[in-house]
Amino acid sequence: MMRAAVVPRYSIMEVADFPVPTIKREGDLLVRMHRASICGSDVHTLFDGLLNPDRLGRPGYPGHEGVGEVVDSRSPEFPIGTRLLTVPTGAIGGCFAEYQLISQTRVVPLPTDGDMERLLMAQQYGTTLYAMRTFWPGDGSTGISTGTAAVIGAGSAGLFFLQQLKQLGFDNVVVSDLNAQRLEVARLQGADVVLDAETGSLPEATLDLTDGQGADLVIEAAGYDSCRADAITAVRPFGTVGYFGLPERFGTAEFPMYEAFRKAVRIQWAGKTQEEPGLTSFRDAIRHIQEGRIDVEYCLGSVFGIEELPQAMEIAREHGNGAVKLSIDLADAHVQKELRAPS
Repeated sequence: MMRAAVVPRYSIMEVADFPVPTIKREGDLLVRMHRASICGSDVHTLFDGLLNPDRLGRPGYPGHEGVGEVVDSRSPEFPIGTRLLTVPTGAIGGCFAEYQLISQTRVVPLPTDGDMERLLMAQQYGTTLYAMRTFWPGDGSTGISTGTAAVIGAGSAGLFFLQQLKQLGFDNVVVSDLNAQRLEVARLQGADVVLDAETGSLPEATLDLTDGQGADLVIEAAGYDSCRADAITAVRPFGTVGYFGLPERFGTAEFPMYEAFRKAVRIQWAGKTQEEPGLTSFRDAIRHIQEGRIDVEYCLGSVFGIEELPQAMEIAREHGNGAVKLSIDLADAHVQKELRAPS
């Protein structure tokens, strides 16, 4: 048996015993999980009604950021003992469990000398790397540049976007968030302007910084309709808005269509990194972290056991109480089980 998180119904997460999965198809792998992390989309999924009804009651859902080691394999590409980043889609999940049954098409090998806790962050960073390449292909310019970008949300995704924007050479990057601790991390990561979203206006700050023109690129990484509307107001005419945050609900939502039309804004949605041929962005993310080209240190340190996962999800709902990223130590679950086993 294994311990795994389970969502029996909307807004409820529990931890329960499940049979260890067994491989039944060629190309599948059984991975003994070492660690997982909570994504902002997991919070929206659990608490905001975006559940996949087919996954209710399934072990490990909705976790989709994980690292572990192959313990059974029907794939010659990934033999037993291979260390992996597991990247199932959020609609399927499976990472919040001691063992994960996963297809060889949803994993990326890790270097044998890599730190698994740090390389776990390649899942989130990889999605932002893929998104940035669609938001800002080439030099990204569509007119006279103001040299300014803005990021709405300073969670792990928003901070990875910030690092990339600085590397791309933007003169000014504005970052907004509701949490002062995360904004301090943004400042340390090079944000030129940090803004408390509760008391300040990102559109006003961005327009003030650019003499009323607006930002060349605005990235929404918080997942709220009001933030998506702010992005349209903050961007310059002919500028680009990148939408990364998960929608608030299924179906339609209000949107400032007229303002976007009058500005001739280029709007690009992010998603489907797991469908990229060769999972290139995840592979690049692993390499960037291994080489020290991207900082993940601020994502480490806030770690929970699997039995604490429901509590951790509640903390994530409250913006991590200032922590940028919350991780789940699944290796400890294996140890505890061995200690409890009868002699």
